[in-house]
Amino acid sequence: MNYSPESLEAFLYVVESGSFSAAARKLKKSQSTISSAIANLEADLGVELFDRSSRHPRITPQGIGVLPYVKAIFAASERLDEFAVRLTDNIEPHLSFVLSDLWQTSHHESILQQFSDRYPDIEFECIIAEDDDVIDSIQSGRAHVGVLRVQKNYPTNISTARLQVGTEMAIFIHHRHPLAHQKELDIDALQTVRQLVLKTYVRPDNVLSTGPVWSSPSLLMLLEMAEQGFGWGVLPRWLVQQFGHQVLKELSLEGWPKLFEVDVAWSNKTPPGPAGRWLIDQLRSRQ
Repeated sequence: MNYSPESLEAFLYVVESGSFSAAARKLKKSQSTISSAIANLEADLGVELFDRSSRHPRITPQGIGVLPYVKAIFAASERLDEFAVRLTDNIEPHLSFVLSDLWQTSHHESILQQFSDRYPDIEFECIIAEDDDVIDSIQSGRAHVGVLRVQKNYPTNISTARLQVGTEMAIFIHHRHPLAHQKELDIDALQTVRQLVLKTYVRPDNVLSTGPVWSSPSLLMLLEMAEQGFGWGVLPRWLVQQFGHQVLKELSLEGWPKLFEVDVAWSNKTPPGPAGRWLIDQLRSRQ
């Protein structure tokens, strides 16, 4: 049986968002269109995918069983799209790359040099953003390829691949702060001291701290705040070493420093062209 791509897509978005109305907003369709698409898929499959007896639809055991097959269909479709892109010579005229300051610059400088040699006529744009803002840039079409810290969950229309390089993050504070001279510290000792927190534009309420907070959507700005003595923050070691002015002290706490893994991300609804795919391939192969 040939299942409607629209029905399969609606099913994935309802599962992801938790409601028909939220899925409709994300897909920019009416709620009735989403409801009809799900109903058609249920009729084709002969099973009920969602329990609609409560305010929010709950996926049924049958729906849970169907879910991995629908994901596999979309994954296969995406691989076919990627292969088709590699076969074409229709190079995109513009490529926008959004990346996190979490990722060390030495990892991408040589790639950009190769990109310049390979695609000299492409208009290239580089944007700095973090976490949710990277995802938002890709979803909105502002950027074609992004590099960011690994997220717990990604939207259905975002594809990702794990990079072979990560970043060590540590806790830093100005060397003149009293905490910098204490030999034994635990996380509780930091709760009464101002924390410098990464806060994105997309999710401005994601600060979770019991103490005073200053925030910024930029890791580089947090570095500058820490160097001015405004508080402590979790920063990439490479960023402090390369752009710092040797005024910060790394605090020794149990469990720190931590290694953060990094993903490359792109839209599977409007995938990058040949140049974007080349960039993704290079990022994935770089150690």
